[in-house]
Amino acid sequence: MTSTVHPVAGFLFDCDGVLVDSLEAAAVAWDSWAETHAPGYDFRTQVEHGVRAADTVAQLVSPDSFAGAFAALEAAEIAGADATLAIPGSIDLTTSIPDASFAVVTSGTRGLAEARLLAAGHRVPAALVTAESVTKGKPDAEPYRRGAQLLGLDPADCVALEDAPAGVEAARAAGVGFIIGVGDHLEGAVVDAHVLDLRALSYEDGRLSIADAL
Repeated sequence: MTSTVHPVAGFLFDCDGVLVDSLEAAAVAWDSWAETHAPGYDFRTQVEHGVRAADTVAQLVSPDSFAGAFAALEAAEIAGADATLAIPGSIDLTTSIPDASFAVVTSGTRGLAEARLLAAGHRVPAALVTAESVTKGKPDAEPYRRGAQLLGLDPADCVALEDAPAGVEAARAAGVGFIIGVGDHLEGAVVDAHVLDLRALSYEDGRLSIADAL
């Protein structure tokens, strides 16, 4: 087994697809929601991974319908959060990282992020950037800049872990020093290392080891 080692001051984790597997739960919620609010929308084939749900809903419904439609989707997703699972290796990795170096930067709302993290057995970090935390979501740089700010760090001294092109673009635009792609939804996004899940990563004394990167 080969590995590379990188010094890192802070970790900026995306949530869904990186720390938790919520894909099936999200698909059930979105498809049920779409029957009423966006007939014909199919989550599995049409979703743009990594962006805020509110931004997607705004493209699917009229402005007059937005508030009610988004509230209904949020309720459905939170109701289904119990089906969320931890991404393999994610709990071992995050428990090795001190609170002061651990942030989650998600496009989900705070309520949904907390529900999914807890359902999967993760702790909710104090440094949590959610859809409500920013004026512009991914792929804008604002979420990752905010995450680094909450840790009191320069983005260049952080590593971001992302599973979607929009998130990779956001991290790159924010000046994050090292970007790790996770899973198989990257669609050609350029990352510094690529792993299938977090079992390939370990952290000790300020150094991140990446084993068998793709």
